[in-house]
Amino acid sequence: MSSEKPHLNLVIIGHVDHGKSTLTGHLLFLTGHVDERKIRELEELAKKTGKEFAKWAWILDTYKEERERDMTIDLSFFKFETKKYFFTLIDCPGHRDFVKNMVTGASQADCAILVVSAKQGEYEAGTSLAGQTREHIFLAKTMGINQIVVAINKMDTVNWSQERYEEVKQGVSKLLKMVGYKVDKIHFVPVSAYYGDNLVKPSPNMPWYKGPTLIEALDTFEPPPRPVDKPLRIPIQDVYSITGVGTVPVGRVETGVLKVGDTVVFMPPNKKGEVKSIETHHVRIEKALPGDNIGFNVKGIARAELRRGDVCGHPTSPPTVAEEFTARIIILYHPTAIGAGYTPVLHIHTATVPVRFAELIKKLDTRTGATIEEHPSYLKTGEAAIVKLKPLKPVVVEKYSDFPPLGRFAIRDSGRTIAAGVVIDVKPAKIGK
Repeated sequence: MSSEKPHLNLVIIGHVDHGKSTLTGHLLFLTGHVDERKIRELEELAKKTGKEFAKWAWILDTYKEERERDMTIDLSFFKFETKKYFFTLIDCPGHRDFVKNMVTGASQADCAILVVSAKQGEYEAGTSLAGQTREHIFLAKTMGINQIVVAINKMDTVNWSQERYEEVKQGVSKLLKMVGYKVDKIHFVPVSAYYGDNLVKPSPNMPWYKGPTLIEALDTFEPPPRPVDKPLRIPIQDVYSITGVGTVPVGRVETGVLKVGDTVVFMPPNKKGEVKSIETHHVRIEKALPGDNIGFNVKGIARAELRRGDVCGHPTSPPTVAEEFTARIIILYHPTAIGAGYTPVLHIHTATVPVRFAELIKKLDTRTGATIEEHPSYLKTGEAAIVKLKPLKPVVVEKYSDFPPLGRFAIRDSGRTIAAGVVIDVKPAKIGK
């Protein structure tokens, strides 16, 4: 891998069974990142189990459990290169149970491929009120993913029909527009993930399509700014204890620079340690910059003292633990209405904690952002508002304007995403020594 190219984190989103894993697997194969032998092995295996259709998806779904259930459960990380960029690929679960992982994945991404099936019935299910196509579009926008390419998949199932492509494109455009995407900047690429049409080479089956292939469309993305001049923030995804090395937290540098030899502090536990070494994709590095997915060995902290959701920073500007915070949210779905006192679950960067709606400050017009009503008594699906939220466990929350990746969040309840939003203001908690 040449690290000379700009690096982007790419997330693959979309409704369950619309072909995300198949698309990703086939793309990795066609770009030369998976060898023929591996595919032949998977083909044999897939034939034996009568799941021949699944060979491309299995490149990603390495877990046995996932092969048996044909669903993507955890996030898989893969790397591939295009002419212009070096991508870390985050394959996201589309199944409803796994939106939590999807939120974690999306909060790390710079750009996305939204996979929408053109198959009769499947496109309609994804864009229905309960569909994940709709939910993922909302989440992607709220999570700050401003660059997106739409892959209209399974064109082989609709006889490569231009008419069906236009219909799906129009429907998805409407949803994207509603959330605030500039649709004229978005490429809608008709593909067949299974047969490989339009992934890397133009498809002879769709001579009517004159736009870029999927891989060419990815090169139209622009690299995001890398905020090296901001204080260090690394939300922790996992913590390992490695024999002979010690405690190794893993996460993505969102802002600032981490160097070997630095003293760091983890919040909320308020634990300090010294950075002994840093690795990215199994390569030792002396310093890590925004966008780098890293593991780093910290001396002076035990594995049990840290957990997923903690945030690493420098003691000179430690991450903010919130007593409460004010946020602008949009209610994506609620069966009835939300009032003060409602206690769902907050998903912010890599943390998950219960949160209470302390106060509904005002209801906003979703299009203009103007105030419609002060201190509304409740909020319903589709409404936007400014609210005060109180985390019921210590958690790091930053203002969106200071640290976008730590100031975007989703709110979930009973397996559904209820709301998504951004943090306007934070009242810091008092941290006892």
